[in-house]
Formats: sequence, structure tokens, C-alpha cells
Amino acid sequence: MDKDQVKGAAKEVKGGIKEAFGKATDNPKTEVEGKVEKNVGTAQRKVGDAKEAVRDAVKTNK
Repeated sequence: MDKDQVKGAAKEVKGGIKEAFGKATDNPKTEVEGKVEKNVGTAQRKVGDAKEAVRDAVKTNK
């Protein structure tokens, strides 16, 4: 696993919790911050997925 995959997944979870907390407390600012953090985490995880796929492809072609 790539470090970006792990960090991204953690951000996704943290953002989801923050988003839910914002909804529960009727705080739109916190809710939006959570959505943004979750999306940043998703992007970071996908970067890690791509990096891992490239590494695997390089190993396969050697």
C-alpha cells in the first residue's frame, strides 16, 4: 500500500465524521469543511492507487 492511499483514506473518514457532525449540529460551515476534506482524501487515495498501479506495471514488465 502506498502512503497516499493510507493518508487519503484517513482524510476521507475524518471528513465524513466532520460532515456528519456539521449536519447533526446544523452547522453548514463544518459540514462543508467535512465534505471538502473527504473529497481531498478521495483524491489523495486515488493518487496513491495510481502510483501503486504504475509500480506494479513496472515490476510486471521487468
